[in-house]
This record gives sequence, structure tokens and C-alpha cells, in this order.
Amino acid sequence: MSPRPISDAATFEVHRNAVTGLADEMAITILRTAHSQIVASSMDFSAALCDTSGRVIAQANTCPVHLGSLPDAMSAVLDAFGDTVRPGDVYLLNDPDLGGMHLPDIFAVAPVFTPARELIGYSVTVVNHVDVGGWAAGSMAVQSTSIFAEGVQIPPSRLYEAGRLNETFLALILRNVREPALLRGDLEAQLAACHAGGEGLRELAERHGTEGLAALNEELLDHSETLLRAALTEAPDGAYAFEDFIDDDGMGSPPIPFRVTVTITGDTLHLDFTGSSPQVASALNATASFTRSASYAALQGALGSDIPANSGFYRPIGFTIPEASILNGRRPAARGARGLVAYRIIDTVLGALAPVFPDRVPAAGDGGPDSVAIGITGADGTTSVLWDILCGAWGARPDRDGVDGISPLGANLANVPVEELEHAGHVRIDGYGYLPDTGGPGRWRGGLSTFRDMTVLAPAVSVQIRSDRRVHLPYGLQGGSPGTTSANILNPGTRHEQVLPAKVVRELGAGDRHRHITAGGGGHGDPFTRDPGHVLRDVLDGKVTTSGASRDYGVVITPDGEIDAAETRRRRAAPRH
Repeated sequence: MSPRPISDAATFEVHRNAVTGLADEMAITILRTAHSQIVASSMDFSAALCDTSGRVIAQANTCPVHLGSLPDAMSAVLDAFGDTVRPGDVYLLNDPDLGGMHLPDIFAVAPVFTPARELIGYSVTVVNHVDVGGWAAGSMAVQSTSIFAEGVQIPPSRLYEAGRLNETFLALILRNVREPALLRGDLEAQLAACHAGGEGLRELAERHGTEGLAALNEELLDHSETLLRAALTEAPDGAYAFEDFIDDDGMGSPPIPFRVTVTITGDTLHLDFTGSSPQVASALNATASFTRSASYAALQGALGSDIPANSGFYRPIGFTIPEASILNGRRPAARGARGLVAYRIIDTVLGALAPVFPDRVPAAGDGGPDSVAIGITGADGTTSVLWDILCGAWGARPDRDGVDGISPLGANLANVPVEELEHAGHVRIDGYGYLPDTGGPGRWRGGLSTFRDMTVLAPAVSVQIRSDRRVHLPYGLQGGSPGTTSANILNPGTRHEQVLPAKVVRELGAGDRHRHITAGGGGHGDPFTRDPGHVLRDVLDGKVTTSGASRDYGVVITPDGEIDAAETRRRRAAPRH
């Protein structure tokens, strides 16, 4: 398509930055006012602005796998209330079959009106709440087999009607969760962010007029579409297939396949997920909206961050997503652990795009943030939940090493600070850091595994773990080696040491120790072509051992910490097995 002419480029650019900045202001409002650690510290939330039709105009620099699901959430709200929206309304939803993703992610949608009661858009937030009920603390146990076991389901519903709070509705939600004060606090943070977004939209409408604001928003959508189509036109036409796996469903299944064929034709792109696994018995099932969202995140990463992420970006992209599959579960499928599916979708889509954009696509990273949810029931019957979100590493990039201790592309989360985990006195963190020789060897090295050692101090806790990449390791590219495995070890180094499954719910008692290790990222390029100086630097930094340097890179380091050039040449010239 040809872009609409921009009559005033300066006005357009100012508006583009204004709405993006406003979405980020919403995100900062949540960050500064949220109550729970999973929101205020790990930043598991998102914010966006939509136009009157529910199209995404701007999104905050928050969790990408949330944001591509906004169109479906907005469609559900507009289907339910589109003819009756009024100033002061706020709508909630989390039902995966009615616009949501999984139950802990609660959407808050607030219509925005001018003082003259003209609808000009919607201010939207989505927050991963610490608990929404169900049988397991944290509401995301992989072993759930039905959505009815996962917590309170909220269809599109009015929380506020014309500014008046529905106290009964809110009380019903709070009665069904383990940490009602935290949920209410985080929900109020969402509402504060929606208010900030609404105030900013009204200011823009006052500046440009309602028709002018609508025209600028349309121009912004067209701009994103034009940039994406131009990027696709530069790519070679063809069909590019890739396959990756989740190790198992947490209930004894065989490996779970993810298959995609990415077809580029001119300025359009189609993703066909035919051949991916049917929906599984556990909570590792996603919605079609979540599958699209993860795919958008992968494409945005591969095609360039300079393309504004909004509904215009979505226009050139088509999908085939099988019904009743792990990518598009059918009610009453459990969805709580669907986050892992998003990260494997991203790995699969990027694997398919690697031959198309070899200078942009990295090797596979840790496979997604691992989560350890700790439920503690006090003597008075009250329950608290600690969330340990542990991000590992990126895979190596085409021109540099992977990044250590960072959230994967689709998440944009942060590791929970040790002090927050220890604050309530239920657990102690005994160790936290990187493990050497865990980044996949390559010309560019994958990021290292992260470990966390925890001792239980409470008399009894339940621990719910979601991890993967135990069997199917993060892939390398262009001759790079795969990364290394994740691990869960109970009471390591004792006679009671036990290797736990990657996905498990387990009761632990005071004195029990748990070590969690994230997977290491894959390497990029032949490791024997890595600059020996870079290998030496890694050895000196403790990221690679001297034996690892010789074994994986053919670089021999002397006891004095120097490169033995002759032995290195001999080692690299010898046949490899």
C-alpha cells in the first residue's frame, strides 16, 4: 500500500512520541503504585492506548506477549458493552475464552471521553496478579487439568458503572483469592494507570480536536504498516519451516512439538502452525490471541524495533492456528502455565526466520523465565504467595555474545531481588549467580545459566515450579553449539539429594534446600573461530573454565592465565569428534 501523505511531518512525529510516552507513563504509574513483587519488582504487566474501535495505537515498553492479545480483549469488551459505554466506566476480564489469556492476567479497560462526552479511545492495562484462586498458590500450576481448577473466571464485566464501584462484584473476586489485599492494591494500580492514560488522551484531543486526533492515530497505524511492508519486501520470498519442542506437559507426556512455516510473499507474511501439538492435558495451553501475540514479538525483534508496535503492524501478517491445539486450546482446557508456550513459539518463529534475516536473528535463549511460586499458610489460616521469577540468558547474536541474566525477548521481566524474597522470613537465599561453561559455545558465546539456592524457613510451604529445556536444549545457529540444561535439585550435596522434574508441585518443610538453574543460551558460529582473546577474557571473568576453553574453543590457557598460542594452533587444527 502507499502511505497516506503526511501534511505536517513535525506534528505527526510529535504525536507519535506523545502517545508512546503516554503509554510509558501508564506503565510507570503501575510500577510505582503496585503492591506485589511480581508486578512492582518483576514488572509482569502491560499498558496501552486504543482508539474508539479498539485498535492499539501505542503500547508501553512492557511485556510483549501481553500486548498482541489486546485486540481480542478489546473486541470482547466492545461486543459486550460497545453500545452502552459511558464516562466513568471500567471493565475487567480474564476469561481465556472471552478475550483473556490466562486467569492471573486481568485486563482493565477504561473508555476515555472528552468533557463534551465524545468517546476518543480506551486506556488499557493488564497485570499478572499474584494469585486468583484455584488449587495451587499462584494459580499457574502446570498440573491443572481444567480451567475450573485455576481460579476465578471473569467474563467482560463492569467494575465501575458511570463512576460507581460495583462493591459486590469486587468482593466476590477478592473472596476467591489467597492475597486479597495484594490483588486489590495491584488492581488499584491498574486503575490509576488507566486514569493517567485517559487524562493524557483528553489533553491530546484538546490540542488536535477529536477529528484531528483520530486522523493522527490513523496515520500512525498506516505508518507502521508501511514500514513493515517495506521490510518484508526486502526479504526473499519463500516458505521457511522450523520445529522446536517443550520437553513434556508436566504429567508424563512425550515431547510437545511446535511447528511453523513462515511464508513471505511480497509485502505480506503468513505463519502456519499446522502440525503443532494438539492441546495437552495440563495447563500448557494457549489462546489463539496469545499465539499471535508471541509471534508479533518474534517478528518485531527480527524486523527491527524502529517500527511502532500497534495495530498497523499486524495488518500484513496472517495466521493459520489449528483448533484444539496447544496454541489454541478449547474450553475447559487449563491455561495457567501458557507462558512457556509463548517462549517456545518465539523460539520456533525465530528459528524459521534465521535463514531470512541471518544478520538479525539470535540463537535460542533460556526458553523463558522460570517461575517458582511458594505458598505459605499461616497458623491463622491466611495464605501468602512468594513469586521467584528467574530470568536466564539470551542466545548468542550474529555479531556478539548472548546477554547474561536477562529476560527473554517476549517477557521484558526482571529477576526478583533477594531482599524481597527474604523480607517475610519464610525463605533464605543462600546463593545467586552464574555458572561457568553453561553458555553454548560459538564464535559468539551464548549467555550463562543463572542459579538460585533457597532454604525454606517456614514450617511448611508448597512450591510450584515451571521450567523447561531439560531435554531439548536451546538451539545454536550457524555451527554454534546448543546451550545447557535447566535443573531443579532438592537438598543438593546431601544424602537426600533429589533431582526434581522441570514442572512440579511439591510440599517442602523447614530446612529443605532447593537449587534452581536456568538453561544456558545457544552459541552462534563455529566455536573454534572465536577470538582467543575473547576466550581468555571469559576465563578471567569466570564465565569459562580453562578446561572448557580447551574443550569447547580449542584455546589453551596456561596456569599463569595467558594464551598458549602454539598449543592453541595445534588444538584447533586437530580433527574434532
